[in-house]
Amino acid sequence: MPLDPSYDEMLRQLAALGGPSLAEVPVEVGREMFRAMQPAAPEVEVAAVTDITAGGVPARVYRPHGDGPFPVAMMFHGGGWVIGDLETADSQSREVCRGADTVVVSVDYRLAPEHRFPAAAEDCYSATLWATEHAGVHDGDPGSLAVVGDSAGGNLAAVVAQMARDRGGPRIGFQLLVYPVTDGVNFDTASYRDNAEGFLLTAEAMHWFWDHYVPVPDHRRNPYASPLLASDLSALPPALIMTAEYDPLRDEGEAYGRALADDGVAAKIVRYDGLIHGFFAHTRTIDAARGAMSAACAALRSAFDLK
Repeated sequence: MPLDPSYDEMLRQLAALGGPSLAEVPVEVGREMFRAMQPAAPEVEVAAVTDITAGGVPARVYRPHGDGPFPVAMMFHGGGWVIGDLETADSQSREVCRGADTVVVSVDYRLAPEHRFPAAAEDCYSATLWATEHAGVHDGDPGSLAVVGDSAGGNLAAVVAQMARDRGGPRIGFQLLVYPVTDGVNFDTASYRDNAEGFLLTAEAMHWFWDHYVPVPDHRRNPYASPLLASDLSALPPALIMTAEYDPLRDEGEAYGRALADDGVAAKIVRYDGLIHGFFAHTRTIDAARGAMSAACAALRSAFDLK
């Protein structure tokens, strides 16, 4: 379907501004650009926000209103493993905390190129282990645990689910993967060709991200880098995979959902026609993105068996 009018206008405005692409600026400049595009949203109220250290990794805990214990959702931010932090994930963390009545643990994992693969994945797994052991401190229920992430964060959520299966825990009950990165080897999908530029995330930027995170091409075949390339996806948690029509990552996200289903995992794929990469963080500015956030929170509530 046609590009959503709000996104069409936003992209026109960005194009009119001009300026260098992400791949043309120093990493720290790219990080500042991303922070400006995805600011914190303190106006989205939750009961409490606390900065902590989770398994040696900086993190931020969001507690919903009401009486616990609450389910726990581990939140892994997007940004190609290179940009993004607790501030850029603040809006979606608050939305999920409120909408799903869940404690959200947002993880400030180490970034590339200073810390290359598998640093980000190991940090997210360590923080998840911590959450199962210390959830009660923040009124969380370690027996109701989900992993959530968008883009590179979706990659990390999928990877943590595989790590937990392979390493004997913790038990993860659900994975919410929003336009996840799943394949660092194949860049010749239809969605990469059709959406290579002009829709915020570009094919050029994805190559730039991969080159920083996993610069050795053969290492990208490791399933903890490219979860789609795992030889066995059985015994993983049920999953909701959300994709955007105008996104280079659309096809690999949907391929991961099909691969999960082929190996016996309850996996649902929902494509949001007319939307672009990044919609999970655009609920305050793009009306069409609000439905996707509502659906994500509803899926978490259902997985947690909340009425």
